[in-house]
Amino acid sequence: MHTEPVDDRAEASEVPARGVPAPDAIVGRRREIAALRGWLRSADGGAGRLVLCAGEAGIGKTRLARELAGMALAGGCAVAWGRCAETEGAPAFWPWRQVLRSLGVDPDGVLGRGEAQSPQDRFRVFEGVADAVGGIAARGGLTVVLDDIHRADEPSLLVLRHLADQVADAQLLILATFRDREPAGALARVLPDLLRSPAAVRLDLRGFDLAEVSEQLRRMTASGTEVAASDGESTATATADEADANADDDADDDEAEAEMTASATARLVLEVTAGNPLFVREIGRAVVDGTWRPEQPPRTVLDAVGARLDRVGPQCRRLVQAAAVAGRRFGIALVATVIGEPVEECLRLADEAVAHGLLDRLGAGEFQFVHVLTRDAVEASLAGPEAASLHRAVATALADRFADDPAEHLADIARHWAQLAPYGAAEAEVARGWTARAADEAVRRLAHEEGTRLYRAALAFGQSSTTDTERCHLLVALGRASYLAGDLAGCLDAAARAADAARAAGRPDLLADAALVLEAAPGQDVNALAHQLCEEALARLGTATAATGTAAATAVSEDPTVALRARLLAQRAHLAFYAGEQDQLASQSAEALTLARRCGDDQALTAALRARQEACPGPAGREERLALATEMLALSRRTNSARTAMWGELWRIEALVESGQLPAAADELAGLRAAVEQVGGPVSAWHRDRATACVAQARGRYAEALAAGRRGFDRMRVIEPAPAGGAYMALTYALACHLGLGAGTGVGSGFSAGAGAEAEAGSEADSEAKAVLLQTFEPPPRFRTMAPLTRAAMFLIAGQPEAAAATYELAGPPASWSLPAFFVLPGQVYAVLTVAGLVTAGLGRADELDGLLERLQAFRGEHASGGGVSYLGPVELALGRGALTLGRLDQAVDDLTTAAGIAGRAGAPGFAAQARYHLATALLARGAPGDRDLAVAAARDANRVAQVLGMTAYTGLTSALVADLGDAGTPNGARSPADIHLPASVGESATLGGSVAVGGSAVAGGSAVVGGPAAAELVPDPGEEMLSPREREVARLVAEGLTNRQIAARLVISERTAQNHVQHILTKLGFRARSQIAAWVVRNSRDEQRMSMPAE
Repeated sequence: MHTEPVDDRAEASEVPARGVPAPDAIVGRRREIAALRGWLRSADGGAGRLVLCAGEAGIGKTRLARELAGMALAGGCAVAWGRCAETEGAPAFWPWRQVLRSLGVDPDGVLGRGEAQSPQDRFRVFEGVADAVGGIAARGGLTVVLDDIHRADEPSLLVLRHLADQVADAQLLILATFRDREPAGALARVLPDLLRSPAAVRLDLRGFDLAEVSEQLRRMTASGTEVAASDGESTATATADEADANADDDADDDEAEAEMTASATARLVLEVTAGNPLFVREIGRAVVDGTWRPEQPPRTVLDAVGARLDRVGPQCRRLVQAAAVAGRRFGIALVATVIGEPVEECLRLADEAVAHGLLDRLGAGEFQFVHVLTRDAVEASLAGPEAASLHRAVATALADRFADDPAEHLADIARHWAQLAPYGAAEAEVARGWTARAADEAVRRLAHEEGTRLYRAALAFGQSSTTDTERCHLLVALGRASYLAGDLAGCLDAAARAADAARAAGRPDLLADAALVLEAAPGQDVNALAHQLCEEALARLGTATAATGTAAATAVSEDPTVALRARLLAQRAHLAFYAGEQDQLASQSAEALTLARRCGDDQALTAALRARQEACPGPAGREERLALATEMLALSRRTNSARTAMWGELWRIEALVESGQLPAAADELAGLRAAVEQVGGPVSAWHRDRATACVAQARGRYAEALAAGRRGFDRMRVIEPAPAGGAYMALTYALACHLGLGAGTGVGSGFSAGAGAEAEAGSEADSEAKAVLLQTFEPPPRFRTMAPLTRAAMFLIAGQPEAAAATYELAGPPASWSLPAFFVLPGQVYAVLTVAGLVTAGLGRADELDGLLERLQAFRGEHASGGGVSYLGPVELALGRGALTLGRLDQAVDDLTTAAGIAGRAGAPGFAAQARYHLATALLARGAPGDRDLAVAAARDANRVAQVLGMTAYTGLTSALVADLGDAGTPNGARSPADIHLPASVGESATLGGSVAVGGSAVAGGSAVVGGPAAAELVPDPGEEMLSPREREVARLVAEGLTNRQIAARLVISERTAQNHVQHILTKLGFRARSQIAAWVVRNSRDEQRMSMPAE
């Protein structure tokens, strides 16, 4: 946010831009106008601005806005105005409805109505406004004026906040005016966010100085003298001789005296008004009409307006007072109805008010007060009974006039009845009814904050006469609106109070409604109350039969409480999901689904299907999840629900990835994209992005995966950081297994993506991922094991085995682990690859690796994927790499051969290449007859695919292995086996990290190259005593996959020294490549472990 250090000035008139001509020239404001002109030019060039213009009432904010609008129009730029209502009662999003309408856009088509199911649903409204405004701006520039945003409803301010983040790159200038002494309520909450926008600038307006007060008075008195002369021509005449004589005799004296009087008047006016232009104007009017009394000046604008009101006739006064109650802008027909006079007579009276400077004419039959303070002053002139009578008359007239379609006027009618509520129980009851209707309409318009305000107001009317049932209904509605507004504390309070009211009313069904206000979420406070209310409501509703048979089915379908019970059970199952209570989740979701299917309630069925889907995790539940997805998609077609379709598509894609049907999963993405487009909002877009990223990562489309994953993370991290960070870290790990990470940062030194374009995506992604990696907060219960396992895997992949070992310890012994049910298999693969890496790094844990491999055996034939966020390949790949690390070469060869075939058939070429690389090292280590030829073929195939896909964690390893095997020819000349399928986008590549010349499987997540006695041709077996302690240390770092630069950083030596150490090791051991050093280190580490084991 930028602040303009200008001595801000204003002009006298704050008259609306439409219908009333502006003065020829604005008084003062030269520097402010220059600044606005500069921002207008910047916006025209695509560098938009949000100008927040602040000042007290009457300071000239609107007049300055009119000057900006004139400049914009003169430059060929479109202009749209949105004026916030000066009184309560405007529909939600009122200023934006005006803006859209003035731009020729149907407000209902953008803002619309609908039933929101989450706080993020109305982002589609925000995006709709942004798209409409941005589209107009892109055609040639746009200036939007939002007047008096201190009176805006909170949803309108949230739209402005949404636009503030996008205006910097648009041909868009937004000027929003507000009173700086009134940043309370909604504006106080939103203003700090607006000011933090990089495109925001604050422009503070202050009062006139003496010269400007004098200039304004001079213009007004000059204009007033001309008017007086014109009026006087009809009642008095002066001969030409008399006029000439007066002019000749007294001209000089009169001029001097006039100047002295004007100067004295200006000084007094400045002292009285503090330079407030509106106040100066009111005094100027008094000077013109001869009622100015220097010895008794008015002390406020309201005093000045009141004095002017006293000078109109009684009928005109009555009209103006009725209009003041109706609002600043009004139609003459409405006021005529209120005061019981013909429209023609009211038009004559309105003209009288215009002549006295109280009203401005806007168009045929439309008027408004010249300033909001003018309206306030007129309304303040009313006695209590007079005001009450007029409020009743206006409310009745509005209700009658718009009886067929009152939606736009519900809040205004409610405002008038709110003024009458203190006068009796009957009035309070009517006020409560209209206010509740207005609140319902606000929520339908997705203006949830406005809905909560109105529901609270409704609850306050006639509390003693409100029944428990009425109170419960209002509190349930308040709780839902509060949840949708993101007010969790308000939602909890409303749900608890609604439950109290339901108990008092003896209504178990309403108690169920209160329980269903609360959405199951990771937050323990919410879930504790939700659990309590669900259990109580279920107990009070009784047991609904789930028996089979026609009679039972009929009884269930006719019982209205069955649908409620199904929804409560589904809610209770969600709570069990978040608490990690898998047994409860399974039983309650099954009962919920049975009841929902029998009762025929679509809302209950949707909730039950979602709960049941959560109860069927992992490979064992995959077929049921596919069936649930099919049922959900059928339900979406029957109910025409895009959200239901989105869930069905997501479940199907996740199950297909988990079953290794990657091309089929990719085909389903089109349906998901279509559903998400209809649902709108960042949360649904995140689901689309993370599913897209998962499928792309599995298929070796790394650039696409990186882009989609980052895009989804950016959308979601400001809304729900925990799932956003978890999904992004899982994707990052899976990508890093094939692409590698940079040195020394814990997560990489930068992400870049593109097919050879080297397009930097920035370092912010790294800092965000690193924050997740290094987090020290207590994770939710079901993630207490997963969190350290994930961090340990990432530390290892970043080349920090000691940190990985320390973090892995935090998970506790494997027997105590509690992994999320939907991530059990990927979690175990994380553990196997991490512990394998620790063994390779000489940090022990061979026995623990053996136990982990035994636990993983149960998942043979499956694919390691969970939650639709990442894919880690066939389980046999992890089993084979673990066996290779432990020196079980026959098992490693079998498993890695199987893994390569499964990955190829699944459409996961990167994992097929990974398996074939490790297969080649296993074959060479085993050294059986024919193994070398098989290793050569596997290495060449792995190298070809790795090069084509851009698997930068493996390209160096595979190239070196092919070279070591004496086949340094062009890798792409090798034929691919039939079970390796390349993606259509051949040649795309992506890189995580700035330094990817990595070796060893610390980067790839586990074991390194293993040698053995039978592989003497590849791996000589010199004694360890040939190397110095420092050289042995360097050799272990080489085995971890570190480059010379990384080794230098780890050991705090120069890169040249590290290079010399590596060369000495190669010379002493008679090796040609770093991969041979890695194999030698692993073999010696394994031999040491074998020798240290007790004899059986």
